[in-house]
Amino acid sequence: MKFTIDEFLGRLPLPANEKWPDGVWDIEPFEKDGVKLVFFAPRGTDRQTSHDDDEFYFIARGRGELVIAGERHSCSAGDAFFVPAGVVHRFENFTDDFATWAIFF
Repeated sequence: MKFTIDEFLGRLPLPANEKWPDGVWDIEPFEKDGVKLVFFAPRGTDRQTSHDDDEFYFIARGRGELVIAGERHSCSAGDAFFVPAGVVHRFENFTDDFATWAIFF
């Protein structure tokens, strides 16, 4: 299977909802044996907080900051981050072209 940034950017945003008034900016294209791949390209404000699973982020394009448990980390294309389950985190001050892959496990 092949997954590309351009393919998924072309499918976003999904319709807005109460949690994501700017639209839903992630797609979950693959899941197997408790591992899930997510493509995330927030616009406006990233409203995520924490998740029930551990996750890795692989920054695919753009730059910004990833705040993990109140600690701010600069991020740009090529960087990878681990966020443990249950830890509050979000992207802030990200560029208009920001996109990341996330792997939940």
